[in-house]
Amino acid sequence: MYRSTSATDRQRRFRSAHTKVRPTSAKDSQMRYLSRQTEQEPKECCPLLVAAIDFGTTYSGWAFSFKNDFDKDPTKVCAKNWTGDQLVSSKTPTCVLINPDGKTLDSFGYEAETKYAELATDELHKPWFFFRRFKMMLFDKMKIQRQVTLEDETGKRLPAKTVFSLAIHFLKNDLLKECHNQLADVLQEEDIQWVLTVPAIWNDAAKQFMREAAEDAGILRSKLMIALEPEAASLFCRHLAVQKGDEDMSLASFKSGTKYIVVDAGGGTIDITVHQVIVDGKLRELHKASGGAWGGTEVDKAYEQFIACVAGKETFQVFKEEHMDDYIDLFRTFEVKKREISPQQSTKVTFRIPPSLAETILEATGHTIKDRILLSEYRDQVWYQSGKLRVDADVTRTFFQKSVDSIITHISSLTEKQSARNYEAILMVGGFSESKVLQDVIRNKFGDGMKIIIPEGAGLAVLKGAVIFGHRPSTIAERICKYTYGESSNHRTSENCKHPPTKTRDYDGVKYCRNIFDKHVTVGQTVKLEEEQKEMISYPISDDQTEICYKIYTSSLPDPLLVTELGCVKVGEITIPILDTTLGRKRKFGSRFIFGGTEIAVKVEDKATGEVHIQTVDFLE
Repeated sequence: MYRSTSATDRQRRFRSAHTKVRPTSAKDSQMRYLSRQTEQEPKECCPLLVAAIDFGTTYSGWAFSFKNDFDKDPTKVCAKNWTGDQLVSSKTPTCVLINPDGKTLDSFGYEAETKYAELATDELHKPWFFFRRFKMMLFDKMKIQRQVTLEDETGKRLPAKTVFSLAIHFLKNDLLKECHNQLADVLQEEDIQWVLTVPAIWNDAAKQFMREAAEDAGILRSKLMIALEPEAASLFCRHLAVQKGDEDMSLASFKSGTKYIVVDAGGGTIDITVHQVIVDGKLRELHKASGGAWGGTEVDKAYEQFIACVAGKETFQVFKEEHMDDYIDLFRTFEVKKREISPQQSTKVTFRIPPSLAETILEATGHTIKDRILLSEYRDQVWYQSGKLRVDADVTRTFFQKSVDSIITHISSLTEKQSARNYEAILMVGGFSESKVLQDVIRNKFGDGMKIIIPEGAGLAVLKGAVIFGHRPSTIAERICKYTYGESSNHRTSENCKHPPTKTRDYDGVKYCRNIFDKHVTVGQTVKLEEEQKEMISYPISDDQTEICYKIYTSSLPDPLLVTELGCVKVGEITIPILDTTLGRKRKFGSRFIFGGTEIAVKVEDKATGEVHIQTVDFLE
């Protein structure tokens, strides 16, 4: 199969309608090529320090461990306790306050929330940029532009890459301060292996966006690994001696062949996958990661809709705009309260309401908050007294309904798959897994004869597991392809062509079929770590050609025939620069795709020189 591009004659691209030609010099190609090279995930790295950043939808944090501590006890991981007002937590809100210049960070987390609220109180906040819960903009988007923008709380926009990189830069520097406190100034940049967590259900473009944001934040490409959140959590729990659950048990005691389902319930997304223990305690993925946007933020939205129903939507919006400090405090207190709401609770649940909300309701409607309750659908279930809402327990449980129902439905459908049958446990991790309502529903639905495991500090399992992954990335030995991957190619037209009718092109009197889906791997296929796919040979079709470009496509179908079929999506490109054109059309390149890591890599060999490079696919537009 020929894959090539011409730098001089666009009409002669008969063998690779999927490729494109750019007017570029060899030097430009080399710079772009080198900038996109990456290291394969090492079989076993030995950094002095592994530092992990868990960049969450609602909360973020960092953790690290030194090699000597890891060798003694892999679970000995240092993580920061964050403080905000009266709260002390293992993570801080994913909130970014950017100066009016739109380029520099003022504060992050609780500090950003508090300062922005103070600015809003003094009506000084409008020139500032305040972003919260913005990670979800990367969810479920097959195509992401590098220059995509984000809208802040007041509708102003900044490049998303700027917001993400400033946040990562803060977390990186905050972690390094603590590390240097422990090792003085001994620690060097090359001593640190960085790990950044992402949801397993994210696509390749979203992963690349996060990697590039981390690189913009000052983390070297060669020192950065991407960890999938449910995998990281699974690794951490594999090292814990005893887990809390329906009965005390150890995930580490699971024998080879044991299957279990991992439910990573975070603030934004729910990541669900199936793992199996294999030889040497390593893990294999049995079913591609799946899930949806059913995390704890759905509960927050339901609570906000409840308050807005009582106050009136327009009135609540006025309250948010004029009393940002109290709006933030309203949800800080709810964050604590929602973890305490119990499915068996029969007594009323009390929510503290800021006086400014009651005052805003009176000013905007002429009614007291008690009057508004009586006019609402909750008149027999909600009472207001001394600055507090007393809410019937049945109402509070409805806040969880949409999210919990989606999770249960998805797990139920997953357990019917062949790959998930005969599983022995469900492992619940992530901050939302600490919800008693979610725990109770999963126990009632799946706990009959099945072990439900909830590790102590489920919200930190991903973060601490990411540190373990950084020390031993080869522990996840096999993964499942989420899509069918291939590239657009052409072949000589024949009576034996089995594909549907497609465009053709003549070259030197020979007709070629275009837009052929040349498959690399199939959706659901098992791929091993560092496993190389079959080699593809490429060569130029003109003597002065300076690069060869592949267009990469995905499909949810196992055997697409054409890249123009419904469901086929062009997701990225890979460009091989031809730095020396003296061999002309005789120069050959071999490329082997590697799908077994957390990111797709391509091993490119220059057949003329024998030089081998590991290169990434460019999934961003």
